[in-house]
Amino acid sequence: MANSNRNVTLTGLARRFVDDGLLDEDTAKDAFLQASQNRIPLITYLTQNHLADSSKLAFSAAMEFGVSVLDLDSFLPEMMPEKVVDEKLVRKHNALPLYKRGNRLFIAVSDPTNIQALDEIKFNTGLSTDAILVDDAKLRAAIDKYLESQDTSMGDLDDADLEGVETEGGDQDDDGAVSTAEVDDAPIVKYVNKMLLDAIRGGASDIHFEPYEKIYRVRYRTDGILKEISRPSIKLAPKISARVKIMAQLDISERRIPQDGRIKMKLSKTKAIDFRVNTLPTLWGEKIVLRILDPSQAKLGIDVLGYEEDQKQLYMDALAQPQGMILVTGPTGSGKTVSLYTGLNILNTPGINISTAEDPAEINLEGINQVNVNTKVGLGFAEALRAFLRQDPDVIMVGEIRDLETANIAIKAAQTGHLVLSTLHTNSAAETLTRMMNMGVPAFNIATSVSLIIAQRLGRRLCSCKQPADIPKDVLLKEGFTQEQIDTGFTLYRPKGCDKCSSGYKGRVGIYEVVKITEELASMIMEEASSIKIAKQAQAEGFRNLRQSALLKVMEGVTSLEEANRVTKD
Repeated sequence: MANSNRNVTLTGLARRFVDDGLLDEDTAKDAFLQASQNRIPLITYLTQNHLADSSKLAFSAAMEFGVSVLDLDSFLPEMMPEKVVDEKLVRKHNALPLYKRGNRLFIAVSDPTNIQALDEIKFNTGLSTDAILVDDAKLRAAIDKYLESQDTSMGDLDDADLEGVETEGGDQDDDGAVSTAEVDDAPIVKYVNKMLLDAIRGGASDIHFEPYEKIYRVRYRTDGILKEISRPSIKLAPKISARVKIMAQLDISERRIPQDGRIKMKLSKTKAIDFRVNTLPTLWGEKIVLRILDPSQAKLGIDVLGYEEDQKQLYMDALAQPQGMILVTGPTGSGKTVSLYTGLNILNTPGINISTAEDPAEINLEGINQVNVNTKVGLGFAEALRAFLRQDPDVIMVGEIRDLETANIAIKAAQTGHLVLSTLHTNSAAETLTRMMNMGVPAFNIATSVSLIIAQRLGRRLCSCKQPADIPKDVLLKEGFTQEQIDTGFTLYRPKGCDKCSSGYKGRVGIYEVVKITEELASMIMEEASSIKIAKQAQAEGFRNLRQSALLKVMEGVTSLEEANRVTKD
């Protein structure tokens, strides 16, 4: 190509880019020839082939032609006029309508020489057109997002006609409500089904449908982090909301109070996914959150949850006991339910009677008697527990100990020959014990019934594309690593990112503090010691706290120090 470009004389933008030091002479000539042959703007060719920085190209072109330049990252998408310019023209000329003032339409372009685009848009819209120069790479991304948001028909979606979604629901209507006929329109059905299916395939744990004044967005929580997935037209918000409510068997005419429901999606004859649905009236409409409940998670086995060998053995030993109480603690979304159900699945044999009381039951397991508590009809955790004790139980699981009455009944069950599993919302094992004391449970009952406490968090697992991180020793000491650990030598890794992961992470791993109630700890409980003293005694007996367990995962290369800090840093 070098020989063929000898006769090329650089003028205009090409010459400007060379003079500004963005390209050398030969590269500019080659690019000019290739762009001409491919019939695409020079700036687009340079950007697509990564021959120069797109933002620097935009500023250089703006100086050459004396036009305004705009950073699209600082521009609000809701300012863009809807359906003013035909999609074909937007694609053809790589031109995006930014905003309209009176009879003037301001168009974002990356090539200031593209006068044909302005003339054609002016002819088709009847509006005066003004060009605003923008970064070519950002422009192409913004055009894709703009056209997606304008697509109210939702188009033909792959896998949209998924069979087996149970959508029994009423067809209640009132003034201003969306009719069932509208909600059953094929595009809405396809769109909602696709959102659910994509969330399952992407390993998401939650789906958020969120209305605002000028936008409507859909976000997935994947590996604990929320990420925006789609922005359908705000006009579709009532229909999407009503469609999800019908699938969850909720009242579509009731939009003033929160509602709870459930959706079952059959992926095959043997596999089904449940969604727990909650609606919440907000300022601009109903926000709907779906929690994805995959029963197969409870059947993965304890080995894949992330327990260290000694922690796993402590849990297995506690499960093997005929009586006592196992408490799992942590914030919402920390994997407590999966830990409990993994234990229940181990115990789930024909010779054991297992009953659970939950609000609501999140994972369905055959062979376990599951009860949804319903306070409206007087069926709370305490009432369910009393009923269980009259049904010859071996193992009882209480979704959460929220009050003194439930705690007392659960403790009595643990003291009278039953194995009881439950959860509490506390930050550590030691705080779990003091929380129960603060509820009013006598210290003697806690010391003689609680056998094991598991505090846990979920951290993102590094993808295989991870790369080594060089961190100074003094920093490692400040982070909590011991001198002995540093002397043994280990490699720390940081996220890199590839097409198989999300920001360098793929999946999550449990980080645990597993504390067995020993005689020494039981004595301290009897003396109503503080959580600080109990925590120190637990460490003295060799039980790692959450921070130490997280750092161990960092040493093993399972996660990064940044992620360990995110989930366990004080």
